Amino acid sequence: MDDLSFSVRELVQGDVTLVADYWSQADPDYLIGLGVDLSKLPSRDDFFKVLTEQLKLPLKLRQSYCTIWQQDSQAIGHCNVNKLVFGQEAYMHLHLWRRERRYQGLGVSLVRQSSKLFFDRLELQDLYCEPFALNPAPNAVLAKVGFTFVKKYLTVPGFINFEQEVNRWHMSREHFAKLVS
Repeated sequence: MDDLSFSVRELVQGDVTLVADYWSQADPDYLIGLGVDLSKLPSRDDFFKVLTEQLKLPLKLRQSYCTIWQQDSQAIGHCNVNKLVFGQEAYMHLHLWRRERRYQGLGVSLVRQSSKLFFDRLELQDLYCEPFALNPAPNAVLAKVGFTFVKKYLTVPGFINFEQEVNRWHMSREHFAKLVS
């Protein structure tokens, strides 16, 4: 796979519709496989509003930050962080939008590039990811990128999730720097 055809950039206002559409048009079974409680899922308009409001804020005041994943300059997914404490830590989420793009090994390069942006732009010291333990794809990608498995535990990982077992993965700024040098 040629990493040059894959790129990551910051979310801009023109991308907000794409992210909102992803959530509002996704297959319900797919969302449940991500650990989403469908009854807690915000409307498309609410996603649009929240993302737009975050984009208006200075980086240091944001509660979330999002990158767009591209293949041959076409948006194919996004990676975002929330529970963001600028200069300290954040929790990452990975989303390839279309079924046919999943399970092709794209995630490793895209997560690596997104992680670099998160560490650089947000001045993070620690980056965490807590995917649903029963969702094998993100867990495999995180291991391949070099994240360290911390623990498996039962929680409600986010405001749109049901109670579930998650795997906590961690990457420190220092460890990431060693991996990319």
